Amino acid sequence: MSSQVRLMLLPSARCLFDEPVQVKVAGLRSRQVVTMRARSTDDKGVVFSSSATYKADGSGEIHLDRDPSLGGSYVGVEPMGLLWSLKADALHKRFHKISSLNPHVVNFSVHEEDGEGRMLAEVTSERFLIGDGVSRHPIKEGNIRGVMFTPPGKGPFPAVLDLYTFGGGLSEKRSSLLASRGFVVLTVALYGHDDMPKNINKVHLDYFEEAIEFLKKQDKVGGKGVGVISLSKSADLSLSMASYLPGVEATVWINGCCANTAVPLYYKKSQILSALMFDRSKVTPTETGAFISKYVVNDPLAEENKDSLVPIEQATGRFLFVASEDDLNWDSKAYADMMVERLKRHGKDNFETVIYPRAGHYLEPPYGPYCPSSFHGLLGSPVLWGGEPRSHAAAEVHMWKKIQEFFRTHLRCDATQTVAKL
Repeated sequence: MSSQVRLMLLPSARCLFDEPVQVKVAGLRSRQVVTMRARSTDDKGVVFSSSATYKADGSGEIHLDRDPSLGGSYVGVEPMGLLWSLKADALHKRFHKISSLNPHVVNFSVHEEDGEGRMLAEVTSERFLIGDGVSRHPIKEGNIRGVMFTPPGKGPFPAVLDLYTFGGGLSEKRSSLLASRGFVVLTVALYGHDDMPKNINKVHLDYFEEAIEFLKKQDKVGGKGVGVISLSKSADLSLSMASYLPGVEATVWINGCCANTAVPLYYKKSQILSALMFDRSKVTPTETGAFISKYVVNDPLAEENKDSLVPIEQATGRFLFVASEDDLNWDSKAYADMMVERLKRHGKDNFETVIYPRAGHYLEPPYGPYCPSSFHGLLGSPVLWGGEPRSHAAAEVHMWKKIQEFFRTHLRCDATQTVAKL
């Protein structure tokens, strides 16, 4: 490495996962062309890497928030491009950050453009999923299996139930980051975690009712109700919670369906919604070996499927519908339109909608690697998730701020909220 070249992450190499950093290089020759690289390994041991070519200014400096990438994993001015363009070294792998206790460790480096690409400088970034003072408590009470995150301070804080996905097990990333932003968050598993069944053939709404009541009883929780945040299959579960259960004041629906999908829904031992199913013959193969499943879901508005439609007009709380137009998992934009039309038809205006034209299915907290394809549990094969990487990354930044604003507006507490910092 060159002792003259310096690679800096400002304001610090240690930050929260959802915080941007300024990447700067100094000590290069005037107009020197170099390759910037990033490399990381996720919780399942999959290696992710990215690279971009930059040209130093007359002073031998490169600022990623000012200077354009000339080629590589992306082009143009992208301050966080080396992070969102991180790509797995194997096909159809999604970035897994399962536990909130392990930071996302990323190695940034600068290399000579010529010859063997000798390294000139490097720095390691630790991007934490949980802020200082945020407490993490595994929950095993009654039927509830999950993890609760509580911000530092006396509170009271607004409470959010996180239904990450329908898949088995838990993912703590979104929950711990929301807690670091001033919310008490409980993320729950539905199956495949701890002593829960490996698979299920129906869902009981009573489980989520129990989770809501547990959350509302926490000492630091303020307000009469809770918020719910969801994604994909869990999004239709969040609609049902808002429609049938008391105490749900604000629901964030991200790229889901307007009907209950895959398995029937029960409440108080009776089936309340049938399952909207899939037509596997409509799966489209691609050259990558992954499939496009956008149109495999049966028509929720067809007469034979009406018993699967969630009666969202019954909800008394607020909705935030977030839909990606380039979602290739299913037609989220069309489902969002159907819900808006249904609510308007019933004289309701308790909703707002955000549409991202070139984003894909997996909208998550920002600055993680974009995922073009990965294994789909229900279909049993890899699928394309859609989205153009740059637009998808920008959508995640906007959405993350929007979600927090939505919850703060509709889950009001009397006391001032504190936000965790590193």
